[in-house]
Amino acid sequence: MLKYVNTGIVFSEIPDETTLAINLSNCPCRCPGCHSAYLWEDIGTPLMPDSLDALVKKVEADITCVAFMGGDADPMAVAALARHLRQAHPALRRAWYSGRIRMPRNFEKTLFHYIKLGPYIKHLGPLTSPTTNQHLYKQTSDGNFEDITQCLWKK
Repeated sequence: MLKYVNTGIVFSEIPDETTLAINLSNCPCRCPGCHSAYLWEDIGTPLMPDSLDALVKKVEADITCVAFMGGDADPMAVAALARHLRQAHPALRRAWYSGRIRMPRNFEKTLFHYIKLGPYIKHLGPLTSPTTNQHLYKQTSDGNFEDITQCLWKK
């Protein structure tokens, strides 16, 4: 079961989107130097379709995207929530930030408009650094994914 610890409206995680970021706990990646190490613990409130709807309803007029930040312990549950969002809130884009190197087997990635992959490696820097190992992909109109990481690089 996925649990969330907190949420926030953010402007820099997904380019050109005003995003409700939902921080999920129980992260199995445990990246050294992680700025959110508190999310390694199995803490928080269960995130189910009804609680997701309640979170979205509070800010729906102010956002264009919902991002699941983590959820690597149960990626199929993240996909199920994205599927729910697609039906219940079709105007909102969906994103997943994963610390995985690649997509899980049989993962329905087309449920997402954006997917970030890669563990945080301190000496390579975050997504905003041109030396990062992490990549942000955007789904194109033909269903493929384009690497848009450079849009996040600070100049």
